[in-house]
Amino acid sequence: MLKEYRLEKGYTLEKLAEMCNISWRNLHRIENNPNVARLETIKKILKALNVSDKDILKFMKEI
Repeated sequence: MLKEYRLEKGYTLEKLAEMCNISWRNLHRIENNPNVARLETIKKILKALNVSDKDILKFMKEI
């Protein structure tokens, strides 16, 4: 689901990773398995993507 949000915004892995101050490899790993990331990192990614609070809660329930 993170990848879908990123693609909707038209961001590359590199662009979003830079915005979140994480490596693009780490972002790629998180996109494939959000359970490997800390909650704070996922929140940072979702906020950088301007995901609504409602959708953030929905995403958090799914992981």
